[in-house]
Amino acid sequence: MTVPDGPHPVLAERTGETLVPTHCCFCGVQCGMYLRVDRRGKVFGVEPRDHDINRMRMCPKGINAYQQINHPDRLTAPLLRERRDQPFRAVGWEEALDHTAERIRRIQQESGRDAFGVLGGASLFTEKAYLVGKFARVAARTRHVDYNGRLCMVSAAGANKLAFGIDRAANPFADILQTDCLLIAGANVGECFPVLTQYLWGARDRGAKLIVVDPRETVIARTADEHVALRSGTDAAFFNAVLHVLVREQLTDEDFLAAHATGWAELKAKVSEYPPDRAARICGVPAEQVVRVARMFGSAPRAMAWHARGIEHHTQGVANCLTVINLCTATGNLGRPGAGYGTLTGQGNGQGGREHGQKSDMLPGGRSISDPVHRAEVAAIWGIAEADLPPAGTSMMEMVWQMQAGEIRGLLGVCNNPFVSLPHYATVKDGYDKLDFHVQLDFFLSETAANAHVVLPVTTWAEDEGVMANAEARVVKHNKAQEPPPGVRTDTWVLCELARRLGHGDKFDFPGSREVFEELRRASAGAVNDYYGITYERLEATGGLAWPCPDLEHPGTPRLFEDGRTYHPDGRVHLQTVDWHPPAEPQDAEYPLTLTTGRTVAHFLSGNQTRRLDPLVAQTPRPWVELHPSLGYANGQPVKVSSRRGSMVLPALVTEAIRPDHVFVPYHWAYPVAANELTIDALDPRSKIPEFKVCAVRIEPAAAVDPVAAPPRPPGRAAHPAPDDMSPPTAPQGRGTDDRR
Repeated sequence: MTVPDGPHPVLAERTGETLVPTHCCFCGVQCGMYLRVDRRGKVFGVEPRDHDINRMRMCPKGINAYQQINHPDRLTAPLLRERRDQPFRAVGWEEALDHTAERIRRIQQESGRDAFGVLGGASLFTEKAYLVGKFARVAARTRHVDYNGRLCMVSAAGANKLAFGIDRAANPFADILQTDCLLIAGANVGECFPVLTQYLWGARDRGAKLIVVDPRETVIARTADEHVALRSGTDAAFFNAVLHVLVREQLTDEDFLAAHATGWAELKAKVSEYPPDRAARICGVPAEQVVRVARMFGSAPRAMAWHARGIEHHTQGVANCLTVINLCTATGNLGRPGAGYGTLTGQGNGQGGREHGQKSDMLPGGRSISDPVHRAEVAAIWGIAEADLPPAGTSMMEMVWQMQAGEIRGLLGVCNNPFVSLPHYATVKDGYDKLDFHVQLDFFLSETAANAHVVLPVTTWAEDEGVMANAEARVVKHNKAQEPPPGVRTDTWVLCELARRLGHGDKFDFPGSREVFEELRRASAGAVNDYYGITYERLEATGGLAWPCPDLEHPGTPRLFEDGRTYHPDGRVHLQTVDWHPPAEPQDAEYPLTLTTGRTVAHFLSGNQTRRLDPLVAQTPRPWVELHPSLGYANGQPVKVSSRRGSMVLPALVTEAIRPDHVFVPYHWAYPVAANELTIDALDPRSKIPEFKVCAVRIEPAAAVDPVAAPPRPPGRAAHPAPDDMSPPTAPQGRGTDDRR
């Protein structure tokens, strides 16, 4: 039988079958799995793995992930066209790369280096994320590089850096099992992180209390001791009020604060302005519930808080995260088993993908691109002068605006699909259409790639090796299970070949991921995000190591702050005062409802992968609009949802599990049923994350629902049939009400 090249552990061989241990490609839990490889060296199935992250458990996406590896939609030859009104033609790699390099040079010669931009992705292996940042700054020599994690974790990252001086969760998942009170804010754990529920149930079995803050009664919220169904966009007011009660009822840990925090006096003064009755008016929840939540969290011997995009996708996303950090710090819940704080990463490498340089303001090791010392350290590793290192660039959405304005004329995209994932679709389409040249790397023809001039076919996660860092900051190793199809190359090979054509091949002499990782280790050494003590061999032996891990004898750091010190020079938590402000587009007479968006259990992010996997499509073939029965609609009725940016008609899913003044639309589908046709491109001023979770809409009856577009396929292959199921799913959340009015 064929065994993939390179050293990696192979567990067993069974009658012509090999099991290759690896991890799921999807969310930030990073469940362990085995890929089943047949005699021909082809992946044909999956089995759960008894890794200590998931303990044999897998979700619907993980079970079906292997099907994309040998999927008939795979891109297997470079595609090229001079103009978008021309059809793609398949070309050889030499022609595609020469053409791409020539177009990059021409744009930069005519309009300057910063007229070309690079956008990476948070589902890339960390080695490739590192290479994206290095390619942009060393080979393309542009300041414009960012990544789609800008739509995910950057608000939490900004808050963590301000408060702790480090950007990662403070506790491992296993600490949840030891807590006495668990607060989950803006995280639909049951659908977005299904395997993580084992930790919640384990804590509940011990008697832990559960508080869920979410406008929707998600499957986890339905089981909570307190479900706070607040108005979307009011989180900061709510958490300020909870801290107000903690102060008033003397439930804060004054000794801990005196020894380990700064800014406590200022924070107490600020939260005195947020009594429960004020929060009740702002948030639309009972004042008594604010008090109950404060007492439940503040009286627990050990309490934890975890949050996700629900409180981060806001124009005050950083501020929202800071208010949760303030609660944990004020009650002394840091640095202990069962007591701490964490953020749930949406993308598989949402943590590792932002640590090593593809973020616009960051260099490897979490270093700041604006810090002269940090710049000099990285420039020395890369063998360039510090003066040749570009300054910080702009965020992903700001780059789209610069495309519209003609400031960015060319773009290289890697592992992203902004036509579905970015807000205000009309603006995104206009920005990309104005590019003189666009090249996209992917293994499927996404909606964004289908709009490009050049598309380069690259490997799936199972056709290469590399590392990812999950939501705990645990670095795990993905192993190669099969050779890529003929004509397909790794992202590493493509970026190195482009760098060579741009005259910088000597800085990109990387045969594969292992060589990139060795440079990454050196580039991160001594930084806060220190990977130097992590090697492939150690990861395979241990099942994963949490950074910082500064030397080869270091055991990793699964739990931060155990010594009472943060990563600020003074070792203290820097508490931050927060004032609540309304969202960018609140409800009004013309648009009286609030739209919020999110994920479903069957699909992932832009759906470029999951909308091609038949079992997942069968489970959830189309989006819907979730709304309260008081609005007067019947289940399955066509409903037109309109914002100031667009409209669409979706089937109604009528349920009491959502606030009467809110509607919900999942965002995994493309135009004309893309939720992000409706959302607003307002940004948090610090993190530059879009406000996906709040915009004003109205609804009205319609005659027929809009069709779902089939995913694009390479030229010459028969088009996918569009899903013909026009009904919403059976109500998966809360209490289904069907045709009740």
